[in-house]
Amino acid sequence: MKKIAIIGAGISGLFLANLLEQDKSYSYKIFEKKTSLDLSDGYGIQLSVNSITLLNKIGFQKINAHDICFPKKVNFFDAKNSKKICDIDLSQFNNESIRYTTLKRSKLIEFLLKNIPSNKLVFNSDLIDIKHQAKLSLQLRDKMNEEFDYIVAADGVYSRTKQILFKKEGLPKYFNSIALRGNINKFENFDISLYLGPNFHFVIYPINQKEEFNFISIIRKELVEEEISNKNLFNDDTFANNLLNQISSKSKVNLNKYVEKIKCFPIFVSEKFHVPESKNIFLTGDALYSLPPSFAQGASQSIEAANELFNELKNNPSNYYKKRILKIKQIKFRSSINHFAFHLSNPLNIFFRNTFLKYLSRNKKFLENYLGKIYNS
Repeated sequence: MKKIAIIGAGISGLFLANLLEQDKSYSYKIFEKKTSLDLSDGYGIQLSVNSITLLNKIGFQKINAHDICFPKKVNFFDAKNSKKICDIDLSQFNNESIRYTTLKRSKLIEFLLKNIPSNKLVFNSDLIDIKHQAKLSLQLRDKMNEEFDYIVAADGVYSRTKQILFKKEGLPKYFNSIALRGNINKFENFDISLYLGPNFHFVIYPINQKEEFNFISIIRKELVEEEISNKNLFNDDTFANNLLNQISSKSKVNLNKYVEKIKCFPIFVSEKFHVPESKNIFLTGDALYSLPPSFAQGASQSIEAANELFNELKNNPSNYYKKRILKIKQIKFRSSINHFAFHLSNPLNIFFRNTFLKYLSRNKKFLENYLGKIYNS
């Protein structure tokens, strides 16, 4: 029986563990550096049909209906005056049992944990080093050493595994942008509302049937190295509230009235792809490549990547990285276009953007290529 070490108990690592639970050809253990997983976190995620199809294989269709929502549209608004530009019908990519879904991230984590025995999840396990011997040996902070046939790095944007393998080259780069996250109680629109402003955009969408909504904004913000490395800055409520005020002052939506529990995070992205020399070490999710966040595919791609990796382990075709890198490039291209288009500030450019959006949002061939190729894969 092959032994697998999964580094990181995020969406990708936990979904892979669920797949391994259904195949007794492998034993596995998850190593998580945190002391516990926060299941009270109220921030939201969006899951397109590509990931819902995979989640249904492990019983996601049985999740409590009150804990999820099925928005049918993305409505585009001009943040300055709240005038609607256009909308995209998301339901065209759905079928009866597989629909575009929004929910709290913590609810998905809670669901993924249900089928994982507690003895297979080891908390407070900081990875120190990986030794290449007859097998792969993990060295952890508690001085415990354990050997495995495979190592799967699912430890996120700041992947410790990646830093061990590639040193400084494995570090992500600051994207000159900051993400603001918050919660909203009661908002007038139960679809996804996307507001476009100068050098920022924000999205509001429902995360359950209890009139709770997620708020996420991406703001262009250049910082010096000292600010980027200052973790206290991003934990400072004053700094986060100042950013919210900057957006609110350029938007007709009174965000100070709506948004609660505001937090901010610097956005880091990968500069290039890194593939380990060892064929027994796999990177997945953000540990493989951290994308710009303007295409709402982070969680879905973590799930999709874990499924591809499971198939690789099972069938050993040696094309995991080739297939995954191709998909990442497709999403990076779309995310970069979105990030540029959403943040325009010149009035003439905004006029042409809005004109194109109105046309493209009704063009089925374009939507099938731009969204369908990702959602239906």
